[in-house]
Amino acid sequence: MKTRIVLIAAIMLFCYSTGICKESATTRNHLQVGSLNVFTSPDLYPLTAKWISEYSKTNPAEKIELVTTGELDISAILKSKPGLGFIRDESFSTMKNAPLWNMVVGRNIIVPIMNRNNPLKDELDKKGITTDGFLRLLTTNEKQNWTNLIENPTGKTKNPVHFYFVNDPVITSGIASFAGLKEFKLNGIPVATEQHMIAAIQNDPYGIGFCKLNNVSNQLNQGNSSVIKLVPIDKNKNGKIDYSEAIYDNLQEFTRGVWIGKYPVSLSGKIYTVSSAKPKNEAEISFLNWILTDGQQYLNTSGYSDLVSNERQSQLSKINEPSAYSEIRTARNPILMIKFLIVLALLAMALVVDLVIRRSKNKKRVVANATPANLLNVINQAATVIPKGLYFDKTHTWAYMKKNGLVKLGIDDFMQHVTGPLTRVEMKKCGEKIKKGEHLVTIIQKGKQLNIYSPVTGTISAQNKNLITNAGLLNAAPFTDGWVYIIEPTNWSLEIQFMNMAEKYANWLTSEYSRLRDFFASAVRVHVPAFVTILQDGGVLRDGILAELSPEVWEDFQTKFIDPTR
Repeated sequence: MKTRIVLIAAIMLFCYSTGICKESATTRNHLQVGSLNVFTSPDLYPLTAKWISEYSKTNPAEKIELVTTGELDISAILKSKPGLGFIRDESFSTMKNAPLWNMVVGRNIIVPIMNRNNPLKDELDKKGITTDGFLRLLTTNEKQNWTNLIENPTGKTKNPVHFYFVNDPVITSGIASFAGLKEFKLNGIPVATEQHMIAAIQNDPYGIGFCKLNNVSNQLNQGNSSVIKLVPIDKNKNGKIDYSEAIYDNLQEFTRGVWIGKYPVSLSGKIYTVSSAKPKNEAEISFLNWILTDGQQYLNTSGYSDLVSNERQSQLSKINEPSAYSEIRTARNPILMIKFLIVLALLAMALVVDLVIRRSKNKKRVVANATPANLLNVINQAATVIPKGLYFDKTHTWAYMKKNGLVKLGIDDFMQHVTGPLTRVEMKKCGEKIKKGEHLVTIIQKGKQLNIYSPVTGTISAQNKNLITNAGLLNAAPFTDGWVYIIEPTNWSLEIQFMNMAEKYANWLTSEYSRLRDFFASAVRVHVPAFVTILQDGGVLRDGILAELSPEVWEDFQTKFIDPTR
C-alpha cells in the first residue's frame, strides 16, 4: 500500500511539475531582465566598475547603469529607485534608522605585521599584543621598545620599535577605530606605499606596521619561509593567545577566524550590497550570484579580501532561497497550487512513514536495548549508538572490513546528533583514490556544511547512491543504510591501529562530549547572545544543536572537532 501511495504521488508530482516548468518558462519571458541600476560610493567605484566590466563580458545582453554618489545618499536613492548599492560598513552602520536588505560581498582586512626574526617572536606568539600595547605605540611620543608592547614580559630588552606607516585613509581610520581614538597623529617612519613598508619590515627585525591583508597574502602563504608574519592580537586582554584567539598560524586559519569573529571587528571592514528589499529581479540575482562566485577574484586585485568558501555559501543562500517565481506562480493559478500542495502532503506522509519504519528497523539491528525516551532529544553519550565490531576514527568516521576484504565507511552517530537533519551530501566518484586524513565527503544542511575526512587509505569501489537523493539516511541509519563508501584498502592493518573499537571509543567519546559542552559554552556564546535558549532545562545540549546556529559556528566546529590538524 505504501509503495502505491508513493508511486501515485510521484506520478502526480511529475505531471504537475511539467506544467510548472512550462509556466515558469513563460513567466521568465515576460519578466524584464538585463536592466539594472547600480549605485556606489566613490571609494568603491573602481571595484564596482571592475565587477560590472568583467560581468558584462560574459553577459553582453545585460544593461547595467553605474552611478557614483555619496554613501549616505544611497539609502535615500534606493527607497525611490530600484537597484543595488555598494557601500563599506562605516556607512552601513549609520543606516540603522533606514533599514535596508543587505548582504556581505567582500572585506577590507587591516593587519599588523612584523619581521619573523624579531628576538621576541616566540613570546609574542604566546602572549600577543593588546590594544593597550598598540595604544602606547601610537600615542606616546617617546620611543618604545618591544617589551613595552607586551603585557608582563618575561624578559627585558632595549630593542626599539620601528613603526612604519603609510598615509592611507582606510588604514589610518581602521587603526583609530581599533585603538578607540577619534583622531591621532601617527608617530613613526613614514613610507610612500604599503609595498615600501612591507619591504622595509622584511629588512628590519624590529619593524612593525599596519597594511591590508591582500598585500601580504602571498608572503603569508609561504609559511615559515616568509620573513613577514602577522602580529597576534590579544583581543580579550588576558595576557595570552588562547583558544578564542589562536588564528595566526596560517592564512587559511586566519581568514576563517576573521569571519567567525576571532579578530577585532574594527580591523575587518565589510563591503555590503544593499537594496530596499530582497532582490527578485533576475538581473539583480544573476549579478549578485556572479559577484559571490567568479567575481570574488577581483576583490584581491582591487585591494580587498575575498570571502571564505563557507561564507560565500551562506551569503548565496540569502538570494537563492526560496525561488524568485513562487509568488508569481501562486498568484497566477491558486487552484493548481492547492492541488500541488495536496500532492506534496501525500508524498510527505508516505515518505515520513517509510522513514520511521526504516529507522525503527535499523535501530533494532544496531542497539541491543532501546534508548530511553527521555534521552532521544539530547546530546550525550547515553543517546549515542556504538555498534560492536566497527573501528572508529577521531574524525568521527567508522570503518568495517567485510568478508571479501573490502571496507565499508561511514559517519558516526555523534556527528548526526550534533548536526541534525542533513539535506545534501557531496561525494567522490568510484575509482577515486583517497588517503587517510584526506577529504572524504561533505555533509550539508541548508547551505551550511562540514568536510569529513577519511579514516583509511584506498580506492573507492562503490558509493551509496541513495544518499544523493536521501541524505537523511545519515541521520536515520548511520551504520546501515547510511553508509557512505565501500573501498579497497591499501594499508588496513597499519591504519586500524590508530582507531578504536566500541569500549575504547566510548571512553574517548566521554572527553569529546565534555569538549562539546565547553565549545558551546565559549565559542558559540560569541555568535549567539541568547545562548541559554539553546539549552534545555538542566543545561543539557539539545539534539541537532548545530542546525539552529549560523555558518560561522559550523566553521568553528569544523576546526575544533573534525579537521585532522586540530
